[in-house]
This record gives sequence, structure tokens and C-alpha cells, in this order.
Amino acid sequence: MTTQELIAQIKKKKSFLCVGLDTDLDRIPKHLLNEEDPIFSFNKGIIDATHHLCVAYKPNTAFYEAYGVKGWSALEKTITYLNEKYPEIFTIADAKRGDIGNTSTRYAKAFFEDLDFDSITVAPYMGRDSVEPFLEFKNKHTILLALTSNAGALDFQTKKIQNSELYKEVLKTSLSYKGAENLMYVVGATKAEYLKEIRQIIPDNFLLVPGVGAQGGSLQDVCKYGLNSDIGLLINSSRGIIYASGETDYADAAKQNAQDLQMQMEKELAKVG
Repeated sequence: MTTQELIAQIKKKKSFLCVGLDTDLDRIPKHLLNEEDPIFSFNKGIIDATHHLCVAYKPNTAFYEAYGVKGWSALEKTITYLNEKYPEIFTIADAKRGDIGNTSTRYAKAFFEDLDFDSITVAPYMGRDSVEPFLEFKNKHTILLALTSNAGALDFQTKKIQNSELYKEVLKTSLSYKGAENLMYVVGATKAEYLKEIRQIIPDNFLLVPGVGAQGGSLQDVCKYGLNSDIGLLINSSRGIIYASGETDYADAAKQNAQDLQMQMEKELAKVG
């Protein structure tokens, strides 16, 4: 998917919502455990109920890998279902991969070619030759971890190197990578106060923003500092949507919570015209 196609969907739906499919068998409604593939059945219910309210879905691959072959099969069914029934949706493999040379190329082939995701999250710690292999794929996007929403982010990401925080150096350096036009970045909603300076470094790139809702991030603050002329934001909500109910009405409850966020996003978009 091209960036322009993503922007068109945002404008059409008046939403920049990404739904995180962090599907945990310990948390899904009990009646689904009798299904042949409980993970896929749960995901399908969520997707069918919310696809018109969001522009992206983000399966966190750890929640599938934890169940071995059955979990990976459920992930494959989920991305195939999205690509076939809702091809306008932007898909994110939240895999946080990152290794050098041929290893990164193989990771990229797995998620971009075999599973046909539109994007993948990548850790930048190993540098240029761990990121550029992902950037070689046409109309595919690499979402670089820049400033994350977890408490441990402060251990390294905000440490200063010659009077500049490490995350800023990641942003600046990544712009020199071959294929940098295909870069997006993860910036946590709990770090919204940093967005003003981040936008000075990367004014045009899309930001994937987790942490709104369950982690306490403010949608209004993220929009205030993070929106650009092309919107430029994907706000992720996982637990707050997919686990809105643990009963048979789980899909309807997810729809309601997604709609609440979408309506807030529509208001924020109206403010900037």
C-alpha cells in the first residue's frame, strides 16, 4: 500500500485508528475456545465489527508465536482474511525485528512476501545494515522504534550523546538510509510532549503511536503536537478495544469503543480542517 492510499483512507473514514490484535487465549471469550481456531475466530469477529472505523490492524506477532504452529497459522489466516476482504486496510506486523544483512532480508521476505503485510516494526539498534534490507521492498513500510511508551524507554532512548538524546540521533541518522522515504516511526503516546521536537526532525513521516487509553496517553495531546499536513498519525489501541467485553457481545463492545475513538479523531481532524 502506498502512503497516499493510506492518507485517502484516513480522509474517507475520518479516522486514523489502528486496532492492535494482541490476541491472548487467556482473555478471549470462553465460548470461542470451542472453535477449531479460537484465535482466528476472535480476530475475525473484531475485524468484521470494526473495519469501517479504523484504517489499520496491528497483530503483535508474540501473541501468535507463543502458540507455536497453531498460532502462526492463525496469524496467516488473519492477514489473508484482511487482504482478501478488506484490502483497503493498512496492515502492520508488530514483530520488532532487526538483524544484519541476509537475516533482515529473510525477515522482510517472511512478512512482506509470504504473509503480505504492508509494514513491519523494526528495532534500529544494529544500525543501517539491519534496516535497509526492509526498505528495498516497493510499497512496503518499515516502522522504526524511535521513542516507545514503556517505562524502560528512559533507560537508553532519552540518554544524551553529545547534547542530543539518543532517539533524536536515531531519527536523524535514519533519514540518510537508502529507501528512507518508506520509513515510519513508533512514538509512544505517553511521550506526547516530545512530539513537537520530533516533528522538527521528521515533519512528513507517519508516526505509529501506541499508549492511548490503557497506558494513559492523551489523544488530544498527540494530535496537538503530532498531526501534519497529511495527518501523519496512526493511533493504536489494543486492549481498550479488543477486550472491551469478555462475553458473547465482545465484537459489539469492541465496535463501540472503536467508534468512540473514531469520533474523537473526527473532532481532532475538524480542528485542523
